[in-house]
Amino acid sequence: MSDNDHEVKMARPRMASGALFFDEQGQVMMLEPTYKDYREIPGGYVETGESPLQACVREVREELGISPEIGRLLVVDWAPSRAEGDKVLYLFDGGVLPAELREQIQLHGAEIRSYDFHPLNSVADLTIPRLARRIEAAASARSEGRMAYLEHGRAS
Repeated sequence: MSDNDHEVKMARPRMASGALFFDEQGQVMMLEPTYKDYREIPGGYVETGESPLQACVREVREELGISPEIGRLLVVDWAPSRAEGDKVLYLFDGGVLPAELREQIQLHGAEIRSYDFHPLNSVADLTIPRLARRIEAAASARSEGRMAYLEHGRAS
């Protein structure tokens, strides 16, 4: 037996990072992408050499044209996909986005058609189930002052 017989296949998941923003009424920001038929949150893939937090800040700036302070990590979600492979998704607390910053939003027209704030209980009707579960878990973690670890958008 050679050492290669015991070689471990290392996971190489894709990573993505996003922010959860709220308005003063506690509603969550959802974007309408031009390339998907469901709502999303601001965020995207982590690039080589970039931390999940840096990716979140960059994606928010690219998609919304603003650079609000991004808060603490709320959720880590292991989300394997047959089509796209394993993913690890990070969701950070963007906090309440004040009116002054909302007025400065300049959407990335090629990617984002519009945005709006929605009650948490309507998120499941606006997006795919796994993302809806992740958003709901992140909102709970935020209100309870904790962080959540999820698999497929569900607490393990």
